[in-house]
Amino acid sequence: MKKVWLKGWVLATLVATGSVSAAELLNSSYDISRELFAEINPLFVQQWKQQSGEDLTIKQSHAGSSKQALAILQGLKADVVTYNQVTDVQILHDKGNLIPADWQARLPNNSSPYYSTMAFLVRKGNPKNIKGWDDLVRDDVKLVFPNPKTSGNGRYTYLAAWGATNLADGGNESKTREWMTRFLKNVAVFDVGGRGATTSFVERGLGDVLISFESEVNNIQKQYGADNYDVVVPAVDILAEFPVAWVDKNTQRNGTEKQAKAYLNFLYSPQAQQVFTRYNYRVYDQAAMKTAKSQFPEVKLFKIEDQFGSWEQVMKVHFSTDGVLDQLLAVGHKN
Repeated sequence: MKKVWLKGWVLATLVATGSVSAAELLNSSYDISRELFAEINPLFVQQWKQQSGEDLTIKQSHAGSSKQALAILQGLKADVVTYNQVTDVQILHDKGNLIPADWQARLPNNSSPYYSTMAFLVRKGNPKNIKGWDDLVRDDVKLVFPNPKTSGNGRYTYLAAWGATNLADGGNESKTREWMTRFLKNVAVFDVGGRGATTSFVERGLGDVLISFESEVNNIQKQYGADNYDVVVPAVDILAEFPVAWVDKNTQRNGTEKQAKAYLNFLYSPQAQQVFTRYNYRVYDQAAMKTAKSQFPEVKLFKIEDQFGSWEQVMKVHFSTDGVLDQLLAVGHKN
């Protein structure tokens, strides 16, 4: 009995003095980032062990980014978020006061360590001869992408299509609305998130074009075979930022603030930036982009702010109940 008590006392003393140390982070992320962070996380765990002597476990939670943000507001104690849309981070401040208003100023590039744009995955040989956005409203083309109501991926697809068409129309909104009505009418299925859309296109064989992030369509082509699919990147496209943040209230509660901050800063390191390019994300590290130059075709990118104003305006005007998206879908169903 005395030995058992002594053993427990020694273990407690070691933990208290830091001789035995362990911590755990939960990263709440978007639907299609599983493989990416499965490679990133062990690299940081190793670096953190070398720097601090602390054993660290990083767990992942994946779903559509809007659903993930809602889960945190409902009590999920995630330490960090790595999302694919600014509003899904911003809501953690607006609705839960879990992060400060200036969270985008805490890390470089508006707290976006990497970025992407939208691209098309088509069947091998591109049988429908898809070259750009205008081809997606033809009567013989069916589309697959996630529901903009539940997925940042889907919202970026919608906004990329609207913005590129609006630029081509010279800012004629009535023409853009008419084009978007035909575009949405061609959607074969609205899945909840990006991974579900991939399953519908690849495994269920639905649609002629899967629209997703450039990173994702290239990863799908690699996974399922370049002899089965081609990738098309339109000449005019949207800048899709991938914002990250530590969740202040949760890290304070969990005692993980230093680990969470170090983890997100690691995403800007040359080592992590190279990993992002291997998963076909564009990055701000010029050396990494130079090495991966052949992966990324030149494209004219426009910003959300340039075409739509703030993200707050975007959500209110386009994606709220009875907003423009709902109006366009209603018109499409009538026709």
